[in-house]
Amino acid sequence: MSQSSHTTRPAGGAAPGAVDERTARRVAEEARETEWRLPSFGKQLFMGDFRLDLVHPHPRPDEESRRTGEQFLSRLREFCETKVDPLVIEREARIPDEIVKGLRELGAFGMKIPRRYGGLGLSQLYYGRALMLVGSVSPAIGALLSAHQSIGVPQPVKLFGTAEQKETWLPRCVNEISAFLLTEPDVGSDPARLSATAVPDGDEYVLNGVKLWTTNGVVADLLVVMARVPRGPGHRGGISAFVVEADSPGITVENRNAFMGLRGIENGVTRFHDVRVPAANLIGSEGAGLKIALTTLNTGRLSLPALCAAAGKWSTKIAREWSRERVQWGRPIGEHEAIARKVAFISATTYAMEAMVDLASQLADDERNDIRIEAALAKLWGSEMACRIADELMQLRGGRGYETAESLAARGERGVPVEQYMRDLRINRIFEGSTEIMHLLIAREAVDAHLSVAGDIIDPEASPAQKARAAARAGGFYARWLPTLVTGPGQRPGSYAQFGPLAKHLRYVERTSRKLARATFYAAGRWQGELERRQGFLGRMVDIGAELFAMSAVCVRAYSDATSGAMFGRNGHDPGPSALRLADAFCRQARLRIDELFRGLWHNTDVLDRKLARQVLDGDFIWQEEGVLDPSIPGPWIARAEPGPAQKENVHRTIG
Repeated sequence: MSQSSHTTRPAGGAAPGAVDERTARRVAEEARETEWRLPSFGKQLFMGDFRLDLVHPHPRPDEESRRTGEQFLSRLREFCETKVDPLVIEREARIPDEIVKGLRELGAFGMKIPRRYGGLGLSQLYYGRALMLVGSVSPAIGALLSAHQSIGVPQPVKLFGTAEQKETWLPRCVNEISAFLLTEPDVGSDPARLSATAVPDGDEYVLNGVKLWTTNGVVADLLVVMARVPRGPGHRGGISAFVVEADSPGITVENRNAFMGLRGIENGVTRFHDVRVPAANLIGSEGAGLKIALTTLNTGRLSLPALCAAAGKWSTKIAREWSRERVQWGRPIGEHEAIARKVAFISATTYAMEAMVDLASQLADDERNDIRIEAALAKLWGSEMACRIADELMQLRGGRGYETAESLAARGERGVPVEQYMRDLRINRIFEGSTEIMHLLIAREAVDAHLSVAGDIIDPEASPAQKARAAARAGGFYARWLPTLVTGPGQRPGSYAQFGPLAKHLRYVERTSRKLARATFYAAGRWQGELERRQGFLGRMVDIGAELFAMSAVCVRAYSDATSGAMFGRNGHDPGPSALRLADAFCRQARLRIDELFRGLWHNTDVLDRKLARQVLDGDFIWQEEGVLDPSIPGPWIARAEPGPAQKENVHRTIG
């Protein structure tokens, strides 16, 4: 996703514009959290070390967290049932102001803000469940709340702000809306090219630049803005994070963007022209902006899989009811195998999505594990599977799935918004890191141990002495590590017996974890520095790990459901032993996908595809584009975002 040029600039205070690939990678690498101070189930899984003890027994919320969370969910449910009309939001492409005000009165904007600052202080587990509840009614409302609390002002200030900043901003965030501004018209996943600037001027910084796709930006009161500080006397420079008042002079929301789905979100283009920001509004230190953003996303990413799980749970309900009601060829369609396979996939996969997000959320609450990989896997896998579920549900509903809810209702049928859910869910494969970027991000973390001991061997800038030391370290590391991949509990028939019928699946996870680690080691030896360019291999490697994590979460969750249904059984329904059947079905489905992914590691068309793509880009097959017309509206592929005063009307609005 990075772009190359012949210009190399220093990473720390790099000027905006073109940068070469090595600089781009160095900027991203410097933003990584490099230390592993806490154990990580996901990290060990990729290393062939199945640490079941890190996730089992399933962590549980304490009584105070549970009581507070359930009380809020009860109030939120009543509000959603009586006050929210999702058809109005879809029709008018806007969340009504009275809904926003009602959510504010409930405390929904302060769910993750500690009580000492006026918030509800919900755990990550119950925050996720609240998003699931509200997102099932209107995904646009879910996006509003999660963009504010998961990546907006509250989370980075809570994690990195000074005591004074917390006292200043967190109480305001209980009642005000915030937004996160990183992306620019020509900057997405490659932050080295960030062009927005924050120039020091006495006790202030002067911001200039244009930000794109600012979710909540059209109605936000507070902004977290990423901008580049130039290096100079007394200033280390680099990409930095600032809290900015949205009504500051020089800020213009130039456009409210419209999308395929999530039609109610307030997403815009925001211009900064000579915006003066007090130095006290700098979060952390200069140059720490990307690290703050990535650390914020470690738990912030869990909001999206929670919303995906909500869509899956709703889809399961619709699939069950419709497949019993609709009769074809003398039987309910759910009794025909072609449809039964879809119902089974939707139900089993939904159980896994909720299991993953609940487990990762509770691990985050416990603060005993590093969950950066687990959260990323949940986001990646949940967003992909939710889209597959939506597609299968539409196929299951047939023409009624393609028809809008209002059209269905107008002709006298239940207005089931399947087509809306498909449109709303699609963005989750792009939001907060596209699937392709998530593959690379997780792969980088998964091979961190290898690069830590052997990175200098393949680094072209390393000196002979550095390479020699790296070779010695690598020899010792692999002499200890490789023997652990030969055998393990997964090969012993009695292992994990307490899990009953699920024990065989945990044995499979343990064996397959070691198999994946061996494959990664072989690939690293075969391709060395070229491994980072083998994105097909890395993507499949990560997908295998995601499936293994899902299987682990499902087995642990089902065991807990079966032995103590009170933890997850709500609304009077106790999962009981049926959870074991659902988990078994999911694991069998996942194992088939994993086997196919392993085959694809070595038997694929990746090299051919890269060559063919280059030929396509070179115009070798331009003849195949003949005979059609391009209905696109003329204009540049990427809008110019030159700094300067706004030339458009400010469409920012404040919800009183």
